[in-house]
Amino acid sequence: MSELPELNGPRLEPEGGNPEKLVILCHGFGSNGDDLYGLIPHLKQALPNAVYISPNAPEICYGAPNGYQWFPLSTLSREERLVGTLKAAPTLDHFIDQELEKYGLENKDLVLVGFSQGTMMSLHVGLRRKSDIAGIIGFSGVMTLPENWQEEITSKPPVALIHGDMDNVVPVGMMHEAASSLKEVDVDVTSHVSPGVMHSIGPDGLQVALDFLAKL
Repeated sequence: MSELPELNGPRLEPEGGNPEKLVILCHGFGSNGDDLYGLIPHLKQALPNAVYISPNAPEICYGAPNGYQWFPLSTLSREERLVGTLKAAPTLDHFIDQELEKYGLENKDLVLVGFSQGTMMSLHVGLRRKSDIAGIIGFSGVMTLPENWQEEITSKPPVALIHGDMDNVVPVGMMHEAASSLKEVDVDVTSHVSPGVMHSIGPDGLQVALDFLAKL
């Protein structure tokens, strides 16, 4: 029996069952699974026959009512992000294994959607699955880059990075850095900057995500 934390949160299965894709939404610091669950009615327009799961992160985020965190985060320093991501990654990876097995799906059927800290987790774990997953969408996030990270990459799915140019939590420059890093390892990257949007998801950014999903 695994000693890793067990994740849980709201899910939506397709009518009739037998999903063709698994979409896992990873929320940001201090939020919870209900937050990104609100995206699902929109995402279903592009990918209707999927099961959508929006788990709460494994740790309670003290000071944020009903909030959770993938790991403690007081700054955006590289060291803090690295320590936290490496600690939390096995929990998300294990959860993915469980859900794929439950629905009889494979890595190629997996889509990860992240926001902020959830984008850090989605990029880190999604690029290290044993084979290519279907895709990754990262809103308002950043990429954690351990030393020799290029040698760890075993999955190179298409990636869409979406960020507001007025983001006062995670500067938009961090999205550009992530896009450049992904291109270094030949990942197909779509990047989009939403004018006038802060640490949030704008209508144009959501449409980019829907267009990305439709291609899958």
